[in-house]
Amino acid sequence: MTTTLLDTLRQIVGADHVLTEGDLTAYEQDWRKRARGKALAVVRPASTPEVAAVVKACAAAGCSIVPQGGNTGLSVGSTPDDSGTQVVLSLTRMNAVRAMDRDNLTMTVEAGCILQSLQETANKEGLLFPLSLAAEGSCTIGGNLSTNAGGTQVVRYGNARELCLGLEVVTPQGEVWDGLSGLRKDNTGYDLRDLFIGSEGTLGIITAATMKLFPQPAARLTAWAAVPSMAAAVRLLGLAHQHLGAGLTGFEVMGQFALSLVTRHMPQLRVPFAGLKGAPPYYVLLENSDSESEQHARERFEALLELAFEDGCMLDAVVAESLSQAQELWHIRESIPLAQAEEGLNIKHDISIAASRIPAFVEHADALLAREIPGVRLVNFGHLGDGNLHYNVQAPEGGDAGEFLRTQEARVNQLVYDAVAQFGGSFSAEHGVGQLKADKLAQYKSPVALSMMRAIKQALDPQGLMNPGCVLQK
Repeated sequence: MTTTLLDTLRQIVGADHVLTEGDLTAYEQDWRKRARGKALAVVRPASTPEVAAVVKACAAAGCSIVPQGGNTGLSVGSTPDDSGTQVVLSLTRMNAVRAMDRDNLTMTVEAGCILQSLQETANKEGLLFPLSLAAEGSCTIGGNLSTNAGGTQVVRYGNARELCLGLEVVTPQGEVWDGLSGLRKDNTGYDLRDLFIGSEGTLGIITAATMKLFPQPAARLTAWAAVPSMAAAVRLLGLAHQHLGAGLTGFEVMGQFALSLVTRHMPQLRVPFAGLKGAPPYYVLLENSDSESEQHARERFEALLELAFEDGCMLDAVVAESLSQAQELWHIRESIPLAQAEEGLNIKHDISIAASRIPAFVEHADALLAREIPGVRLVNFGHLGDGNLHYNVQAPEGGDAGEFLRTQEARVNQLVYDAVAQFGGSFSAEHGVGQLKADKLAQYKSPVALSMMRAIKQALDPQGLMNPGCVLQK
């Protein structure tokens, strides 16, 4: 049966695109190197009909499929198990921009398109595709949609879900649903698009999408502000919403310890206010995009910062005077995960809580972890504008980071996720559930929600062949 299936797959996509030998680490190991599986084969179709034919062949053989884009996910959602019986279906060859509609402000793209290339394609047309995240140079739009990716501009433009108008999907039976509508209004039955977005390849395979575009802003300004507390950062967020409105396109918070790791491991980066005596506990990175002019943007920005200073929710600030300075500030923020990795293995959390409750959560969780695990170090940063924190936990200074991860991860996760639930939040804001957190879904999601999810899975994928073990436990 296995030989017959492999022969069929070679006939569909060509022998060169059915990989069974050699180093397949790029496909079989997850981005964070948390898991390594063994695939029966890595299959690389070049078109939607080829994807459909591959799925039909696998369904007929009872072979499960693990859809994969850039394999940059952080929850082990696109990695095969170690059975050697699963097909990894890589969509990276499907990287065409099928259509650009300037008047409708949309572009229709294939799932294997690299996110950064889509940003550049829109930019060449004088338009903006605002989805932006750290892995944009290697992640794909299909993966972004499958995980409902977030990033740095959700406060203005929303998650990947809000940026998508239509999908093309291959079902678990190998049929093709063409829902590539560029319509912004279509109330004709159930919203199938939103069903597949965020489903992490467990209900079908996204092969193409119609995405929203926006006019390029006339000006974009960036500021770095020191704030006396997390509560002050939330107060500054409120003032920014009030005075910038839709012009607020970025609002990031960074803890002092998180930035100290950047200073320690990347001394070439100049972190504003670093090394000052009595350094504030938190810093905020704000972005203001303006449709009129740079002068108009600067006037509104400076008025906001002056008001925040008078209010007491901001201690000091620097405004980037050029695009290169703004890029340097963003580079510091985006370097925190890399600096944390240099410090050693750590326990990562991607959580969301209503912005209004984040100060109380942080105070509670910080005290809880300090009491339960003396000396633990907290690397707290994230997208405060949309209530998403990367609340990460580092081993005590001088401790064995690997040993800390092995012995404390389960306990730390329980403490943090229980606290998140207590404050009405979610244990996965933008990274998805994958295999890594499937047990947490069973623990923290309501029985009613889980029952509906299983019913949907059973209805669409009765053989259970689409990414088994991902999202819903086997």
